[in-house]
Amino acid sequence: MFGDQRHTHVGIDGDVFTINGQRTYAGRTHEGQSIEGLLFNARLVHAIFDDENPETVDNWAYPDTGEWDPERNVSEFLGAMPTWRKHGLRAIATNLQCGSPEGYSESQPWTVSAYRPDGTLKPVWMGRLERVLDRADELGMAVILGLFYFGQDDVLADETSVIRAVDEVMAWLHEKEYTNVVLEVANECDINYDHAILQPERITELIERIRETEHDGHRYPVGTSFSGGVVPTDDVIDASDLVLLHGNNVDDPERIREMVAEVRSAPTYEPMPIVFNEDDHFRFGSDSNMLAALESGASWGYFDPGENDYWHGYQSPPVRWDPNTARKRAFFAYLDGVTDPDGR
Repeated sequence: MFGDQRHTHVGIDGDVFTINGQRTYAGRTHEGQSIEGLLFNARLVHAIFDDENPETVDNWAYPDTGEWDPERNVSEFLGAMPTWRKHGLRAIATNLQCGSPEGYSESQPWTVSAYRPDGTLKPVWMGRLERVLDRADELGMAVILGLFYFGQDDVLADETSVIRAVDEVMAWLHEKEYTNVVLEVANECDINYDHAILQPERITELIERIRETEHDGHRYPVGTSFSGGVVPTDDVIDASDLVLLHGNNVDDPERIREMVAEVRSAPTYEPMPIVFNEDDHFRFGSDSNMLAALESGASWGYFDPGENDYWHGYQSPPVRWDPNTARKRAFFAYLDGVTDPDGR
């Protein structure tokens, strides 16, 4: 049977997530609100990061060595994963074209992509991804794997190359028989993608292509995100297995509740998980985006673009993957209290 050798099988049952057939956070509540079936996550898109542009690669040099080192980056990422899980994190969100290494960027001159221009996969990148997916599998964690990122999709020569990239990723995942992966076709498909097939009007073509790809009866759940505060279009909701939302630019937690309600009232919505997999708001506790999401029955994801320099945030290489800042520690402390991972 597909994935027999794997430890972690992520499933969707209506609007909830399961791991190995059991609802996530089974039996757990927070302030009287059930959190069963949610998938608390963090945006950690630079797990397999490297920059192939010699003019920008030095921007990511480690302060203690003066050089960028992709092997050090992924090794330290793997080393931090058990700590994240200990505090209740059950999913990481990463991407084959990573994200802006500056947190937010007006232009992106670096070359950060697991794809060659023709859409074929780079073995070194996929080797790093394999290590991340294997470690997540061992730890009982899901991976929300993004395929494309705006600012880097122009690495691909044309639409044929985009389609080939999708097909090659699907073949690779199926060959490895990963059972802990959920797919995000494109991060914020409504922002500055060069290829029309990655834009809102046509991205359902790729979602449906992925949904139609099976191996030994297994297929990967898939959706795509829009920019902060934007609810996906009805046709995207209709094509998807889960609804991915972003809370960036949402300063009022009531808007988080409204977004979830808008999804559920969409004419094409049928019960499926609603997941915030990116939100750059750092109030935790009452009157927070995170609390508003879980009270609405939606999963929530922590996005840390950094504060004063590249050493501090999860979004900006070189990353310290351990909870080394007050912001990171506040998130994990609150998540620990919400999920009660040790059953206290």
